[in-house]
Amino acid sequence: MTLRIYNTLSRQVEPFTPIEPSHVRMYVCGMTIYDLCHVGHARMMMAFDVVSRWLRASGYKVTYVRNITDIDDKIIRRALERNIPIRQLTDEMIAAMHQDVASIGIEPPTHEPRATEYVPQMLEMIQRLEDKGLAYRASGGDVNFAVRKFPGYGKLSGKSLDELRAGERVAVLEGKEDPLDFVLWKSAKPEEPADAKYSSSFGPGRPGWHIECSAMSCALLGEHFDIHGGGMDLQFPHHENEIAQSEGATGQTFVNVWMHNGFLNVDNEKMSKSLGNFFTIRDVLKSFDGETVRFFMLRTHYRSPFNFSDANLEDARHALRRLYTALANLEAVPALESIDWTQPQAAAFRAAMDEDFNTPGAVAVLFELAAEVNRSHSADAAALLKALGAVLGLLQQSPRAFLQGGNTLDNADIERLIEQRAAAKKARDFAAADAIRRNLAERGIVLQDSAQGTTWVKA
Repeated sequence: MTLRIYNTLSRQVEPFTPIEPSHVRMYVCGMTIYDLCHVGHARMMMAFDVVSRWLRASGYKVTYVRNITDIDDKIIRRALERNIPIRQLTDEMIAAMHQDVASIGIEPPTHEPRATEYVPQMLEMIQRLEDKGLAYRASGGDVNFAVRKFPGYGKLSGKSLDELRAGERVAVLEGKEDPLDFVLWKSAKPEEPADAKYSSSFGPGRPGWHIECSAMSCALLGEHFDIHGGGMDLQFPHHENEIAQSEGATGQTFVNVWMHNGFLNVDNEKMSKSLGNFFTIRDVLKSFDGETVRFFMLRTHYRSPFNFSDANLEDARHALRRLYTALANLEAVPALESIDWTQPQAAAFRAAMDEDFNTPGAVAVLFELAAEVNRSHSADAAALLKALGAVLGLLQQSPRAFLQGGNTLDNADIERLIEQRAAAKKARDFAAADAIRRNLAERGIVLQDSAQGTTWVKA
């Protein structure tokens, strides 16, 4: 099969062919780092972590760029609130982001550029746009992009100029020739701190949000590359504006395939601090382990709306435990050097992933293999289960360690109670033995008796 990807630009699933054979260049809009990452951020990064993993598993070299916006109104405001330099705040938040995303198995991108490191490239692109008559200097000192002078504006959102309106992050200020025009360079304000201001031929200021991604992607991937991704909320105006300024500056196609992950809801409502249903990654990890969170997200297709709830997470935890239990039933699971993609379950897994990264379909294959392992105790099926799980970033822990993880009792205490139960059974004090089992069960520990002895797992 050929990999097929839903292209937001064409609004259809298309066969994917990279510009450069065997090499995929992908850019994803990353975090504006003024606070801890929330589960919506995790959902976006998880979607493109899977894309990157599957492209590599399919034999491609992948150059994956995910940027960091480290200069922004919210960042400046938060640094002033805390009375610290902007760089101190952003360094702290980047370190926290790296820790949080690693905890759910998201791999680092190839490049993670910070916007403040690419201001010269942004200024060069703005100058090219001005030279071509696509940018103008407003009376207040800003430099704006003239939307109506770019003929293709609206092709990503599929709307005409008259249907479109300025997006949430596009301030409609005096000096704009058209409300849809967006800022490329923001003139410095007297009250802004010195570390928020950069020198330029347009006067002191800082880059607008949209120009950052165009400059960084072109610098690291070239002016024409394969895949650009991000959350559905970025389709307009951010990605629409990226196309306009990039193609306006270079005169060529910017990106071949545009990918957008679906919105996140919490208990079927949009996540927001005002509704009290706002959760950071760290909030979630207080109650659920990182692999469970990862597995939970993989059970929903990246383009579908994603409903976050404790009940759904709990269901995912029990489902993941079923996969690990299948592996735990074998004394040892051999490691596969490579996956035979002609093997029926492997072929089904590949077919699912090749159809627009259908992770729910791929996860269904994992459960088919787990059922086979439970039925036949086949070491080959278990090895394939673990190898296919690895493609999705799953099932790489020791099964016993995963199944025993997160208990509130010390392991030595559990083993001591198991020994007491064994002694009670030997003495034919079955009431005492049953009481120990019940006591452990009430504390989330399930005993498993076999001819080899008694082991335990967390319920």
